[in-house]
Amino acid sequence: MQQDLQQGQGEIVESGGQNPKKQKNEVLEWIKAIAIALVLVILIRWLLFKPFIVDGPSMKPNFHTGERVIVNEILYDIRSPQRGEVIVFHVPSEGKDFIKRVIGVAGDTVKVEGDVVTVNGEPVNETYIQGAIDEAHNNNALYNNKDFPNEDFTDGTVPEGHVFVMGDNRSDSTDSRMIGYVPLGDIVGRADLIFWPVKDISVINH
Repeated sequence: MQQDLQQGQGEIVESGGQNPKKQKNEVLEWIKAIAIALVLVILIRWLLFKPFIVDGPSMKPNFHTGERVIVNEILYDIRSPQRGEVIVFHVPSEGKDFIKRVIGVAGDTVKVEGDVVTVNGEPVNETYIQGAIDEAHNNNALYNNKDFPNEDFTDGTVPEGHVFVMGDNRSDSTDSRMIGYVPLGDIVGRADLIFWPVKDISVINH
């Protein structure tokens, strides 16, 4: 009896208690998991996605000043921008980033006459601003007041390694009609999500 008790003493744990060694291991595992999660969030945040604040009226009625959007920075390392996509890009001459919509890609011939935009001779179906265009026409006005090609940029064919972009708010946008074609190297990424303010949270339709 005495011998049995002595042999079992090292394994006795109080009812409801935990082995201190096991408890310590669980805490370390939680710390590791949290640390890994934080590192992943930081990597995703800085390497793949970037927040951008809309500033100015150039993308109305689809984007407004103060809205925050998530920009996908990795997509264009995989493929080139496509027509209709909303992109954020650097403008060295302005010293800041712009947000605009891709209208033409390399090799496309772009023409803008009033509210008619053609790419390679075919009219572009701009559903994203059709309501605004119709409203302007109902008031006997044009939605766009800057054509392309123009006196500043006479060649309407998008060169290799570039895109042609315009703001959705055609009469109040500084875009390729004024600054020229955008080099692919200046593109930050594609705007994929409006995440602020809360009432405007939505996936961006391209």
